Amino acid sequence: MADLDAAAVAVFAETLRELREELRALLRSSADGAKPVGLDQAAVGRLSRVDALQQQAMAQANRQQVQVRLRRCEAALEAIQRDEYGLCRRCEEPIAIARLEAMPEAPFCVECQQGRS
Repeated sequence: MADLDAAAVAVFAETLRELREELRALLRSSADGAKPVGLDQAAVGRLSRVDALQQQAMAQANRQQVQVRLRRCEAALEAIQRDEYGLCRRCEEPIAIARLEAMPEAPFCVECQQGRS
């Protein structure tokens, strides 16, 4: 397990559980914005409908990002259970603590993440 002691892992586990709940709440609250836009142009003008479609697309993209982050959060919690938290999934080297503090669900070290981009 990375350069983390048991106390640090416990703190990260709590942070990840809180983050997971925040992300789940965000998904619940954003569900309406991602619903399909109605086609009734009599009720909504053409420009308003285009605007609504753009807002829907942005809401769907945001939900996808939240879903990805939620999956990473859950994977990090599973890694804690396997005593693998804080290790890069690619090179298996420790992830910098500063990176984990900024993004506790980070699955890769900075170098490997840059290689993925």
